[in-house]
Amino acid sequence: MPIPRFVSLRGDVVYARTGPGTRYPIKWVYKRQGLPVEIVQEFDTWRKIRDIDGEEAWVHQSLLSGNRYAFVKSKNTLPIHRNNTDESRAIALVENGAMMRVSTCANAWCKVEAKGFKGWIPSVSLWGIYEGERIE
Repeated sequence: MPIPRFVSLRGDVVYARTGPGTRYPIKWVYKRQGLPVEIVQEFDTWRKIRDIDGEEAWVHQSLLSGNRYAFVKSKNTLPIHRNNTDESRAIALVENGAMMRVSTCANAWCKVEAKGFKGWIPSVSLWGIYEGERIE
């Protein structure tokens, strides 16, 4: 699999360490299942991840999931659209930092789900998706 790549945290509690192994001290304790992180390095069964704040630490691969989530990165509230066009009706508004599940990305739009709302957001407004990335 390519590096870097985005994944998410599998469990509610994930211990992130200063190095690739259990003998290394715990640097962070993440307490949010689905939190999007970027894998920036691999060593055996360990993955060095980077979070939205730019912090890096090592986690075991079993603690990561291929399910995709993203954070909204916008100075203003952002509409979730019914369809993947700016002209389509907004069905909800989300704030900067809101986390949502991503199911599909194509043509600069991603289909997302947050708090029971399902719709589309421009991919450039999300941290956890690469520019031009296609997710099916």
